[in-house]
Amino acid sequence: MKRFVWRLQRVLDIKEKEERKVRTELFKVAEKLAETRGELLIRQKMLQDLINELAEESPKARIGKQEFFLKFSATSDAQIKTLKDHIRLLEQQKKEKIAEVLRIRRFKQGLEKLREETKRQFIAEQEKLEQKELDERAGVAFVRKAQC
Repeated sequence: MKRFVWRLQRVLDIKEKEERKVRTELFKVAEKLAETRGELLIRQKMLQDLINELAEESPKARIGKQEFFLKFSATSDAQIKTLKDHIRLLEQQKKEKIAEVLRIRRFKQGLEKLREETKRQFIAEQEKLEQKELDERAGVAFVRKAQC
């Protein structure tokens, strides 16, 4: 029997590689997003701890630390805002990568269905040709027996 060769196999292979590449990029974006969220939580926790420390101190001892805290908190708030903006950007990138993976996967699945259908048709054709050849051989054998 003839071997099945599908002309669009190269396209399917390219789509599989493309899907793997985009999945890797998605993983990297998700990893960076988790890292940034962790950093944001740490910074917020540090601010909260400083506020709690200041609240526990006596008013006289607190004045010097409060001044330092106010200077520190302005810088820290700016960093937290930057981190939140970065998180929004990463979330948007993650959504885009997920959409791209889904688009590629749907295309790839369509190609795989097309390949299976083509292979099924190929096998049916080959079986018909094989049956035709067997019928011809049987007819030739019958004629030879009849002539003898």
